[in-house]
Amino acid sequence: MGNSNLLFWVTVFLTIWSTVFGLEHMKYKDPSQPINARIKDLIRRMTLAEKIGQMTQADRSVLSPELMTKYFIGSILSGGGSVPAPNATPQQWIDMVNSFQNGSLSTRLGIPMIYGIDAVHGHNNVFNATIFPHNVGLGAAGDPQLVKKIGEATALEVRGTGIQYAFAPCIAVCRDPRWGRCYESYSEHPKIVKAMTEIISGLQGEIPQGGRLGAPYVAGKKNIAACAKHYLGDGGTQKGINENNTIIDFHSLMSIHMPAYYDAVIKGVSTVMVSYSSWNGMKMHANRFLITHILKDTLKFRGFVISDWQGVDRISYPPHTNYSNSVANAVNAGIDMVMVGYNFTGFIDELTNLVNNGVVPMERIDDAVSRILRVKFMMGLFESPYSDNNLVNEVGKQEHRELAREAVRKSMVLLKNGLSSDKPVLPLSKKAKSILVAGPHAHDLGSQCGGWTITWQGLKGNSHTAGTTILDAVRRTVDPSTVVVYNDNPDPEFVSNNAFDYAIVVVGEPPYAETDGDNLNLTLPEPGPSVIDKVCGSIKCVVVVISGRPLAIEPYVPAMHALVAAWLPGSEGQGVADVLFGDYGFSGKLPRTWFRSVDQLPMNVGDAHYDPLFPFGFGLTTDPNGA
Repeated sequence: MGNSNLLFWVTVFLTIWSTVFGLEHMKYKDPSQPINARIKDLIRRMTLAEKIGQMTQADRSVLSPELMTKYFIGSILSGGGSVPAPNATPQQWIDMVNSFQNGSLSTRLGIPMIYGIDAVHGHNNVFNATIFPHNVGLGAAGDPQLVKKIGEATALEVRGTGIQYAFAPCIAVCRDPRWGRCYESYSEHPKIVKAMTEIISGLQGEIPQGGRLGAPYVAGKKNIAACAKHYLGDGGTQKGINENNTIIDFHSLMSIHMPAYYDAVIKGVSTVMVSYSSWNGMKMHANRFLITHILKDTLKFRGFVISDWQGVDRISYPPHTNYSNSVANAVNAGIDMVMVGYNFTGFIDELTNLVNNGVVPMERIDDAVSRILRVKFMMGLFESPYSDNNLVNEVGKQEHRELAREAVRKSMVLLKNGLSSDKPVLPLSKKAKSILVAGPHAHDLGSQCGGWTITWQGLKGNSHTAGTTILDAVRRTVDPSTVVVYNDNPDPEFVSNNAFDYAIVVVGEPPYAETDGDNLNLTLPEPGPSVIDKVCGSIKCVVVVISGRPLAIEPYVPAMHALVAAWLPGSEGQGVADVLFGDYGFSGKLPRTWFRSVDQLPMNVGDAHYDPLFPFGFGLTTDPNGA
């Protein structure tokens, strides 16, 4: 063969080889390829460090674009109150998210990160976002389609700040109101909680007809990845103590606490978060049977399983002792992404050593990374990794506030209406000459919103975000000629000497979240009882309770002319006034039993010795004015 012919065939070979290699090289970046092929192609290119980086989620406060690049970090979160700046604008959020994404895309393989946040009742960490009622109120409304719309609105507001992933919904079945997270639960009854998984379809979008049920799904740039939490049994702990032990047989665990997860998986939920709690003494973060065998193998969940904040550390006690063993147990149990919080280098070092020493098999690492990549590919993050500002005006927009106001109206539960059945007090007259609004919660937007609002624990006061207090709503609703007098804690002489037509007394709990909300006595905090005594003892009064759960109120009920459970209504207090004054009728039903005494707890509908103050499903109704 002549040199010219040899050169020709070598050139042809090299051209074909480079073309094939080039296509192969780009397969994971090619959106026309099947997701499984893209995952397989990318996994085989990744080093152990790159894989473990994908399994790591750390708080924004300890990261930088440079650290994202150096450690191949797969995910960032904003813990409660972790923000780019006080009262940050949507554009500031977007700029921060994109800055971190720059770091991720600067790595060798350019794998985009995913940013997560607790948007549990609207985009609640963000200044001026719409704050919807907490889940207990939505359970009282009992309207799955309303909840779906709330999911859609929340997704738009989250995307409006450049974020793609929310740690919501909480689908716990709270069986004991002493639990500090009970307001995050839709109901004590699994049927209601299961129905409310419709919010997942709002957050992520509906799986298209013919789409694969059970596979993670996010419709597009106006939707976000959702997270069903906290798997499994977090609402059934002893005495309602947060992170405690749920003592229950397997059949009851499956029939009470599992149904909503079954529905969530069918609806294509992208991620599942593991609970801090234990089941019969075993920490859920180390429970391979429930995470891998039941959730992944039996329910065929194909998204990724994420730990709770430093949940791996808490497998041991005191937390973070014998950390290497905790990491091994958690990852081998089936946790795919670890929410480390702050010490991400410690986690990376531990897991690297465990893999190198054969304690955690490479197959388990590859499974975890495959699941994370599946969600990222499915969301289109490889094609559109950066956030744009097309949706900044979605944050707190009026249409969403009107939706929240509707949710407030539907969540209100009327427990008493008049001292006798033939003389109802509600709806109230808008044309009264003079009315008294009393109680510390009447003009306190922070308490009205509750925990998980702007900060983790929530904040009292009216200066932390935008919204309408109940007092503001009353003033806007009554006739212009009506005098509205506000006194948060009036003395009896003031009440009796001012000839008020009636009083609206708004009392309840302060903001709280998680363990700080655990409460073994559930008494109505002062000055609530004192205000009820001083006001209701003198004039006709309507008591509105702002709380995340039923409270011990039986001694005060006889003095009340009317009693309303408003739960934690969020930023749109106008919804409360809408039903008090009869523009809309009361329709809410108790999503959980209202006990007489904490000595009865736990007490749930269907129990043998069921003797509630107000039973599950109770709620008086009223017709709108003019109906």
